[in-house]
Amino acid sequence: MAIHAHPDDESSKGAATMAAYVAAGAEVMVVSCTGGERGDILNAAAGELAHAHRDLPGVRRMEMAEAAAVLGIQHRWLGYVDSGLPEGDPLPDLPFGAFALQPVEVAAAGVIKLIREFRPHVITSYDENGGYPHPDHIHAHKVAAFAYEHAGNPEMYPELGAPWEVRKLYYDRAFAPERFRALHYAMIEAGFESPYAERVAAWEQDEEQQMFGWVSPHTTTTQVPCAEFFSQRDQALLAHRTQIDPEGFFFAVPEHIYAEHWPWEDFTLINSKVPTELPEQDLFAGLR
Repeated sequence: MAIHAHPDDESSKGAATMAAYVAAGAEVMVVSCTGGERGDILNAAAGELAHAHRDLPGVRRMEMAEAAAVLGIQHRWLGYVDSGLPEGDPLPDLPFGAFALQPVEVAAAGVIKLIREFRPHVITSYDENGGYPHPDHIHAHKVAAFAYEHAGNPEMYPELGAPWEVRKLYYDRAFAPERFRALHYAMIEAGFESPYAERVAAWEQDEEQQMFGWVSPHTTTTQVPCAEFFSQRDQALLAHRTQIDPEGFFFAVPEHIYAEHWPWEDFTLINSKVPTELPEQDLFAGLR
C-alpha cells in the first residue's frame, strides 16, 4: 500500500516499483488522501483545457483512473480536500476543511480501515518533511505513520474491522540528491546538457543545504531494480496531463540514461517486524 497526498504523486514517486510488483503477481493499492482540487494547471499545453478550468476535481479523478490502469494498481480516495500550497510572507492560513488541518487520529481512521480490508504487508509513504514540504505531504506522512503503528492494535478503532499488523514501513526517496548527481554526470558524459547542473553545483559546494532546499534525515537503504518499468511510470505520469508537463522536470533525462545509470527506485526502511539485512533490493525482503 502506497499512501500519497494527491493524484499524480503515485506516478512521480515509486511508480515503476509498483508496476514491477504488479507484474510479479503482487497486489498493490494506492491511497490518495486528497483529490488534488487546489493544484495548479502546470502543463502549458493543457492551459486552455476548458474542462479542467470548469471542473478540475473531476478531471483529476479521470487522470488518476487512467494512471491506475496504466500501472495495474488498485486505487482508493481517502476523501479529504487538498490544502493547496500556501505562499506569501507571512503564510496565509490553510483553507477551512483542508486535509492538513484534520486531526491525525481522525484522518488515519480511513487509512486503518483500508489496511484492515486490504491487509498489506508493506506500506510506503513520505518522510517527516513530506518528501517535499507541502502541508498535505507532511500530513500524509503523519497519517501513514499513525496508521502503520495502530492498525494492528485490537483496542484501536475496533469498529473498523479485524486488526492487521503491517510488517514493514518505508519512506520514499524520489528526491535523493545522489540520484540526481549520478544522472547529471551521466548526461554530461553522453554529450547532453544536464538539467540538474545548477542544483548539483550548489549541493556539492554545500551539502548541508541539500539539493532541493530541504533536508531529509534519512539515507537510502533499499533500491528496487525496475528499469524495465520506466516506460509504464512515464505513461502514468503523462496521464496526469493537467499537472505534468511532457517537456518538464520529470522527462529531462532520456530513459536509456536512467536505465543505465540509475535503474532502480530508492526507499528508506523505517521499521521492520521481520528480520532483514541492509542494503535491500526488495521491499518484501524478509517476507517471502
